[in-house]
Amino acid sequence: MDVHTVAYVVPMTAKPSLTRTDWIQCAFRALTHGGPQAIKAEALARALHVSKGSFYWHFKDVAALKAAMIDHWKQGATVAIIQAPDSGDQPPRARLNGLILITSSDRNVAYGGAQAEPAIRDWARYDGTVKDAVRGVDQQRLDYVQALFGALGFEANSARARARVFYGALIGLQQLAYLDGIDIRRDMQRLLAGLLGEQAPSPAGHSPP
Repeated sequence: MDVHTVAYVVPMTAKPSLTRTDWIQCAFRALTHGGPQAIKAEALARALHVSKGSFYWHFKDVAALKAAMIDHWKQGATVAIIQAPDSGDQPPRARLNGLILITSSDRNVAYGGAQAEPAIRDWARYDGTVKDAVRGVDQQRLDYVQALFGALGFEANSARARARVFYGALIGLQQLAYLDGIDIRRDMQRLLAGLLGEQAPSPAGHSPP
């Protein structure tokens, strides 16, 4: 077993019948820990404690799995994230905070945790198809965040600038999530307050000046 496999092996109590999503999640964990070269049928089967036959039941080959990974990520990274904060017809400020809560939650643990998306962005540096997918997701997210700032009363250029700062900070903090002391939720909420001209929440244990 190679060093990259160890980090994403599932317990021996794993489900006997695996779904496409199980394989996709395992592939993302492999990507996060070992890069795209770690996405191999044999290695994934070993991590899931099954034979390669289960893999080929769901996917024609590794290329098909990688395509499914990108489609899965695009759905979860855009539609699922954008629709969730809109549930209940919440106002724009609450939707922006909802985006922070979702992107800083543990919803991505099965996919490799906070480093899953940075791993996808690194993959995009070497794969044109992944690069196009990331670019499309980024544009959809930016358009959505810009629309929320616009709904809060900022004119188009100002809303666009705030959206870029907000989104750029989120990507940057995800890249730094492996460092001790990084709290994406806290830092993004403070940034959002600043972008909206509000008094930013004070760090725990400190009183505002």
